[in-house]
Amino acid sequence: MASPLSSPLTLPFSPSTLKRHFISTQFSLGFSQPRTQETARSLHLKVQCKSARDCRKGLAHWHDFSTTLYLSTTFENGRKKLESLIAPIILLVQISSPLPFSGWESWLISPANAVLYSPDTKVPRTGELALRRAIPANTNMKAIQSSLEDISYLLRIPQRKPYGTMESNVKKALKIASDEKDSILASIPADLREKGTTSYASLIDGKGGLQELLKCIKDQDPDKVSVGLASSLDTVAELELLQAPGLSFLLPEQYLKYPRLTGRGTVELTIERGDGSTFSPEAGGQPRKAATIQITVDGYSAPLTAGNFAKLVIDGAYDGARLSCANQAVITESGLDKNGYSVPLEIMPSGQFEPLYRTTLSVQDGELPVLPLSVYGAVAMAHNEGSEDYSSPYQFFFYLYDKRNAGLGGISFDEGQFSVFGYTTVGREILPQIKSGDVIRSAKLIEGQDRLVLPNES
Repeated sequence: MASPLSSPLTLPFSPSTLKRHFISTQFSLGFSQPRTQETARSLHLKVQCKSARDCRKGLAHWHDFSTTLYLSTTFENGRKKLESLIAPIILLVQISSPLPFSGWESWLISPANAVLYSPDTKVPRTGELALRRAIPANTNMKAIQSSLEDISYLLRIPQRKPYGTMESNVKKALKIASDEKDSILASIPADLREKGTTSYASLIDGKGGLQELLKCIKDQDPDKVSVGLASSLDTVAELELLQAPGLSFLLPEQYLKYPRLTGRGTVELTIERGDGSTFSPEAGGQPRKAATIQITVDGYSAPLTAGNFAKLVIDGAYDGARLSCANQAVITESGLDKNGYSVPLEIMPSGQFEPLYRTTLSVQDGELPVLPLSVYGAVAMAHNEGSEDYSSPYQFFFYLYDKRNAGLGGISFDEGQFSVFGYTTVGREILPQIKSGDVIRSAKLIEGQDRLVLPNES
């Protein structure tokens, strides 16, 4: 490993060289100039750059400090391209102007692009996973779920996989399911108990159950383990949904006038090309003039937002709505005449039992939502034109998450700023094909209407 350099911001490589080589670069920034006489002290911050672009973002914010840069650089045979590393430079203070380095003008980026970090490396990366974690179920079922989900991360290990640890995780889940059977089934309402008993038996001994998953692990076949794990987790989600027939919290009294969804719903959108062209064919199929997308709408974490959306769908408000493609999003037209409710911004923080209203989350302080925006196909409401404390009454968007445009930990720069109320669970491959001018020919609530509570029914 190269020894640290002790000269102020000297780079032993040019920007073009930086792009051609794999570099593991650690910056150690020492600040010796006191901010005030009372707080005179030396500040030190160790950060790491994810890419050249992230370096430019961070350097654009440091100003009026005496800075010493220590670079520790490792080159892997000079052959690998610049790879993704951990961590853009974290802002220490709010700075308004970039450092005046000659020749770096094209690198500098507006300070408005804040750098985020996440202390949680297990942020859900699929809508299915986020939705499963959002179910307010029995604590024993959550323990089973957590034990099984850990296997998903073990399966990602590229070399020799820890099958012994996977086996221990499944045995732990089996023990909880066996020891706490009465508690698990007692958490299911009486009218759903029979269905719950069938699902429980399937989880233990059924096809795709835990016993079968154990056999796949003993065979050390990662493909079979992956399929068996997905099946077991689907059954876990079925049981958890039976345990959660309604909201686990009371809504604030001032919000009882809004429509609300007290569980899950499914909305199906049929989208047509605005220019008469076709969507790419499904496997083995023909080009399609219309494509279908399904959204799973989550009232457990966003009852007001999901409820307003479901009501608009039933009222036909989105039939004929035009779509526009923005940066990393597909958004509907504003629809100011659609008679929706201006619902307050609604976000459920992880670890909390009820949503926050008219309050954004601070990802920099470690706050993360139960339904993250940082998932491809997340569905959220746009902000109200008059106030970001409220969501738009009508305008929603599909978020096309791209980790290349995210902060440290893969967290979107807009995380915790919008009301996410569901995910695209069918037809995700359609989203990147959508063009501005395409039309939602029809929108239907195909599941969950019985969980929709309208104001005159409350």
